[in-house]
Amino acid sequence: MIPWALIDTATVPGGGELRLKQRGTEFSIMLGTNELMNSRLSGSEEALARLSIDKIRDRQRPVILIGGLGMGFTLRAALAELPQEARVVVAELVPAVIRWAKTEMAEVFKGCLDDPRVMIVEADVGELIRRETAVFDAILLDVDNGPEALTRDENDRIYDAGGLGAAKSALRPGGVLSVWSSAPDARFTRKLQAAGFTVEEVPTRASTKGRGAKHMIWLGVKQVR
Repeated sequence: MIPWALIDTATVPGGGELRLKQRGTEFSIMLGTNELMNSRLSGSEEALARLSIDKIRDRQRPVILIGGLGMGFTLRAALAELPQEARVVVAELVPAVIRWAKTEMAEVFKGCLDDPRVMIVEADVGELIRRETAVFDAILLDVDNGPEALTRDENDRIYDAGGLGAAKSALRPGGVLSVWSSAPDARFTRKLQAAGFTVEEVPTRASTKGRGAKHMIWLGVKQVR
């Protein structure tokens, strides 16, 4: 078997160190002993995009915010579902992740960064959300390991009451806040409901073949009053 090779490392602002590894055509991004993502496992990230866009298919010129570039699985799946008039903003905190997408992992991204609908912003998605009001039709969060921060403590602020309130304000009426997590979390479901979202929980598998680890996706639709 081909051994893993360390390609690069990157410091997470306010957090730990990411390691990009490669084995043949397979890539892995690690934080310590935890594998955050693997280029062979894209099922739940793709589901995050499809399930979210299903909620807003009636919108003619949707504006989407994706928190976390990762390996581009959510972005590619979103572009496949969205109309040409859509606009997709991707907020990525770690500059090296953007660089890896354009260099070492360019084949994984398959040119999606060149799509004219896409704008990549080097920013903390939580800060970006807090600056906007009624701008987005959907906010898709694949940040850290889900509501329980793993890479940096500041990510907890995205998922606390204040962060969820900011996301609700940044959404247009009837917009959807979608959150990916490595595991279920009943407390987070209650937080979403308390913040004024109608919540749906969707268990998903890591692999596109319906196998692998079980992940969770929350779909929170902003209630219209």
